[in-house]
Amino acid sequence: MKQNDERLSLGIVVEKRKVDNPWIDHAWKPVAVVAGAAEQDPRGHWKEMGHGDGWTQYLAGTLHMGLFRKETEAYKVNLSQHPPRVFVVLRRREDQTIPNEVYPFFVTASPYEAQDFLDAGDDIVEGVPMPDSVIAFVETFISEFHVEEEFHKRKRKRYEVDKLGFGKKGPETIN
Repeated sequence: MKQNDERLSLGIVVEKRKVDNPWIDHAWKPVAVVAGAAEQDPRGHWKEMGHGDGWTQYLAGTLHMGLFRKETEAYKVNLSQHPPRVFVVLRRREDQTIPNEVYPFFVTASPYEAQDFLDAGDDIVEGVPMPDSVIAFVETFISEFHVEEEFHKRKRKRYEVDKLGFGKKGPETIN
């Protein structure tokens, strides 16, 4: 795992909503993050925050969002979007001792890392609005550690068909 350069604790708010579907009766979705939330195990019992007709929201635990010096470009891309997002990964439980069907597994400010989890296909990955305090934290991190990398166009080597013979050794090298 990557070495964190900075970490920020975020409380993860998850919503359980009834759905009109013949195969499932509800869906889970991360809906918000809370900066500075008290430590809470995501695999433990959740605290109900509110409910309404067909939905219930829970404070589902605390995760630490790491920021890394080599990923500042990804954070800049995220902050250029309106609104910037924190990406939350919910994982389905395998261990039956976990009280809920899903649990918060990972949180990131990098849209590229979030895409990696989406490509794997087994997790629920959603972007939630980034709170102002988290935006300020990420902006400070970027201003401190981002280094613009100059683009270098590589020079192509000329391919000589007659000399190489499409991957075969040329006549001058055959014994």
